[in-house]
Amino acid sequence: MKFNESLHAMILDETDRKILRLLQEDAHLTLKDISSKINLSLTPVHDRVKRLEKEGVIEKYVSILNKKKLGKNLTVYCQVTLVRQTFDISDGFNQAILNLPEVVECNFVSGSFDYMLKIVLPDMESYHHFHQKKLSVLPEVSLINSFFIISEVKSTTVLPI
Repeated sequence: MKFNESLHAMILDETDRKILRLLQEDAHLTLKDISSKINLSLTPVHDRVKRLEKEGVIEKYVSILNKKKLGKNLTVYCQVTLVRQTFDISDGFNQAILNLPEVVECNFVSGSFDYMLKIVLPDMESYHHFHQKKLSVLPEVSLINSFFIISEVKSTTVLPI
């Protein structure tokens, strides 16, 4: 694995990619499981995984929860336009969003609005409360357009590598 200066990305060999693919599918795999699946002994697999963690290619290990079984039946995407596109306004909005657990993704985007939020809540009533009491009251917010997910076709955390 080498560091590509121009792209700020790690250059991975095929063995690294195999390890990462396996871990993306099941982070519970043991080093022994991985070594048997890629036909490499335990020590080099251990060394590679530790290096991938140290270099930040593997950021963390998480459990993916079933939204519906937790009663989170509504997913909403919101396009948010700020009152002005200044650093201070954006920073204030960013800090406020970090304190809203209902927001599971927040991205500053280009185009006709400033932010795209992904919000997960139990139901429409919960969203109405969130919209009225938490999001629209932020002083940085000028406009909110909401899009409600009818059916989830694909949802994955697996990156193509």
